[in-house]
Amino acid sequence: FDAILDVLSSAIVLWRYSNAAAVHSAHREYIACVILGVIFLLSSICIVVKAIHDLSTRLLPEVDDFLFSVSILSGILCSILAVLKFMLGKVLTSRALITDGFNSLVGGVMGFSILLSAEVFKHDVAVWYLDGSIGVLIGLTIFAYGVK
Repeated sequence: FDAILDVLSSAIVLWRYSNAAAVHSAHREYIACVILGVIFLLSSICIVVKAIHDLSTRLLPEVDDFLFSVSILSGILCSILAVLKFMLGKVLTSRALITDGFNSLVGGVMGFSILLSAEVFKHDVAVWYLDGSIGVLIGLTIFAYGVK
């Protein structure tokens, strides 16, 4: 789900800069930010609902080799992408690009949080709720950013 959000977010930023006349378009910047905000709100609702469902059903975190590899790769690449988008957004003074950078940062945090919660669970099974709790926090953070 996070990958879909990242693709949509990046597609909106690409649309924002899709032609030479649009580079300095405040109207396109505004529309891109509004659409990104709506996508963030919808995404946050999905993340929070899934996290609450996982908490209510006491879903235990499990990480196999494939998920471990994908989580590490996602965490690293999304974090690097976030830094690059923040830097480029600052240079271009583009709120839409900075918002897209925030979305990539969230993807990186989510990737690493899967690993963190699974590792903590391996050492203390009483902390089964960590993954769901982190999901709720991430969802609420995305919601707040989407409203902003």
